[in-house]
Amino acid sequence: MSKEEFHVCRRCVMDQSDPDIAFDDNGYCHHCNEALRQKPRTFRGGVEEERRMESTVVEIKQRNRLADFDAIIGLSGGVDSSYAAVLAHRAGLRLLAVHCDTGWNSEEAVHNIQALVNQLGIDLETVVIDWEAMRDLQAAFFRASVPNCDIPQDHAIIAVNNCVAAQVRVSDFISGGNFASESILPFAWVYDARDLRHLRWIHSRYGTGRINGYPHLNAFQSFFWLPVVRGVRSYRILDDSGYDREMAKRILREEYGWKDYGGKHHESRFTKFFQAHYLPEKFGYDKRRAHLSSLIVAGQVSRETAVRELAQPFYEPGDFNREQEFFLKKLRFSPHEWATIMRTPPNRHTDLPCSRLGRDFRQRWLGRLGAVGIRMNRNT
Repeated sequence: MSKEEFHVCRRCVMDQSDPDIAFDDNGYCHHCNEALRQKPRTFRGGVEEERRMESTVVEIKQRNRLADFDAIIGLSGGVDSSYAAVLAHRAGLRLLAVHCDTGWNSEEAVHNIQALVNQLGIDLETVVIDWEAMRDLQAAFFRASVPNCDIPQDHAIIAVNNCVAAQVRVSDFISGGNFASESILPFAWVYDARDLRHLRWIHSRYGTGRINGYPHLNAFQSFFWLPVVRGVRSYRILDDSGYDREMAKRILREEYGWKDYGGKHHESRFTKFFQAHYLPEKFGYDKRRAHLSSLIVAGQVSRETAVRELAQPFYEPGDFNREQEFFLKKLRFSPHEWATIMRTPPNRHTDLPCSRLGRDFRQRWLGRLGAVGIRMNRNT
């Protein structure tokens, strides 16, 4: 069989819904090939990594010794950021948890955040985003017919976390990003949430209101002021712990009363509907493929189990109509406008005005072959 005849990777479950996918002669895709190459350097655990974590914690404490906190952690109520908070707290870091409320929290997310900060005894700063600004931006992205409609939420989260960090004079973040569940993520399915020019253009073309209350960062702040002047750093603590997602869920449930909310990032009702309906129906992108493929590479899920999970429907019978009604009402879409959005031909983000840094993001991502899959826009 030639490379061109492969449709689904024979090792993971990535398929040709990623327009950039490439297969080798064995039928293995470039995503899992590159992720496996990166794995020994990125996905660690054991005594050596315990020492690495200890030394990193000492460095973080030293850098922030004059502040009231050692590090900021963005807390969404999801498993990744929740377990990262547990590990960082156990390591002795003085944490300030920051939650950016974009108006879409599930009941499970609210419960998980409160239960965790109460039991860990850490401070929590909740910032509520102006709803009219958030709603208008999210609606504009759907009207623009682009794949990553999570950008308005993600950009706000980045801006809020960095604003709070600056206020308390902390230069370190604990990230929930991890290799185990995020080593694979095709560029075609995402776009750099920091591209303020792109965000503003989409709103100017497809929005209907004003977004004065929306927190944001420009390119100078994102790519020079924060990393160079303020020395902002992010530590992916999960990668130094041999992170096992199912084990983390069990510990969180048993020790902290954490509640499961379903799929990855489904602690946000917006992200759940966006990933479980909009992306697969309009673009053919099933993000479960990337998540499950990452877990296959990490050795935490078998390919057979992943195939069975992909065969399951996104929603339980009867749940979809209720979720769609809630979603359309909240964004003020009529059924007719939503049907028009779903019929409109898709756009790539780079087909629309964007910053040079945004265009370079594509090249950097493709150069990495999507392997490491570091989500630069969410600590979940």
